[in-house]
Amino acid sequence: MNERSGAASPFDGWQGRHSSGVPPRPLIPAPFLGNRSEPRRPCGQLADPNLLVNPRALRALILAVALAAVSCSRQAARGSAVDAEKVVRVAVTRVVRTDLSQSLRIAAEFRPFQEIDVHAKVAGYVKHIYVDMGDRVKQGQVLAILEIPELEDELSQADAQVRQSEQEILRAQNELKRAQADYGVAHLEYTRLKGVIQTRPDLVAQQEVDDAQGRDNAAEAQVAASKAALAAAQEHLREAKANRERVQALFDYSRIVAPFDGVVTWRYADTGAMLAAGTSSEKQALPLVKLSQNGLLRLDIPIPEAEVPAVRLGKQVDVEVEALKRTFQGRVARFADKVDPNTRTMMTEIEVPNPKLEIVPGMYAYVSFPTVERKQTLAVPVQAVSRDGNRATAYCVTPDNRIEVRPVTVGIETPSQIEILSGLAEGDRVVVGNKSRLRQGQVVAPQLVGMPQIEGGS
Repeated sequence: MNERSGAASPFDGWQGRHSSGVPPRPLIPAPFLGNRSEPRRPCGQLADPNLLVNPRALRALILAVALAAVSCSRQAARGSAVDAEKVVRVAVTRVVRTDLSQSLRIAAEFRPFQEIDVHAKVAGYVKHIYVDMGDRVKQGQVLAILEIPELEDELSQADAQVRQSEQEILRAQNELKRAQADYGVAHLEYTRLKGVIQTRPDLVAQQEVDDAQGRDNAAEAQVAASKAALAAAQEHLREAKANRERVQALFDYSRIVAPFDGVVTWRYADTGAMLAAGTSSEKQALPLVKLSQNGLLRLDIPIPEAEVPAVRLGKQVDVEVEALKRTFQGRVARFADKVDPNTRTMMTEIEVPNPKLEIVPGMYAYVSFPTVERKQTLAVPVQAVSRDGNRATAYCVTPDNRIEVRPVTVGIETPSQIEILSGLAEGDRVVVGNKSRLRQGQVVAPQLVGMPQIEGGS
């Protein structure tokens, strides 16, 4: 019995069981530090010293508290990680101003600017040929020399006629000088006799004066005849020279030369072959070579009727040659200015410079013909615009890194960019790529990327 409280003690009756007189350790559960029925002690009063705590129970209690604290800290850390995972990283790019153009892509085949079969002007045998297939030649370069014996003889005759005409002129000139001298003597004699008979008629007979006058007139006529003969001889000389030039021109055609810079794409004749004159009546005349001007190439493309207003002389176009994996620059050189009623297209010719002869005639090319052009217009990558029927939207990132879905009005579209007519401003950040996880007002971590990364699938 507890003397202080008068309540029954759990140790009552121990004296009968233990003879030593020492009470045993109390068998009290770990959570209890005293008797529940014991009244509360005043503040500062010590507990009953007979009530002791089990050390094992104390250690178990401390371990349980520690485990509970660790569990709470892990749950707090896990909650912070979940919150961090909710911020999605997105690729963004800025709205910029740039030049855009919409183009038609039309396939065409290169052909030479000029391509001819080189014929002989006069018939003859091939004496020498200096070129073969694949050779590059310059304008005026000798391709072959023909052997034409009859023209050589005609040229010799023409030279002889020229020399003969020159001699005739020399003789006519001498005849003119002699006639002029005779006329001078006769005219002087007549003038003297005429003066004498007028002053002293009795000294000279009238017959002598008449004879002198006749000789004077004859000498004058002879001078005129000599001048005419000289003129005729000069005309004969001119005729002889013209004939020689004609024969010489024909003989010069024995040297076959290149009419323009180009490439020999085929050789038809060999040394000793007979080439007929390449006239309109000689349909089966054998040509010497085929010559192609490849320094400037042509492309013939049909422009649809709806795009005819966009065709202008000098307009620049891009020409993609897949065989070379390169793009060249061309220009509109000429067009038919008439729509074909059968195809409803207008034939347009593109010229492509080929100074290094990299492009070979016959290659296929794709011409990107601009039909609509915009200068310094707002544009974004095509991946930045989402479409739902006729409705277009863009996911814009606000300054506080939140998603704002904006409706936009789009214009022309190229393979990589699209024109923005309204809904965005220059410098705005827009999301590119997959936007299925994004919602209005969502906080994101934007990462600015460039156009090459976008086109590469970033």
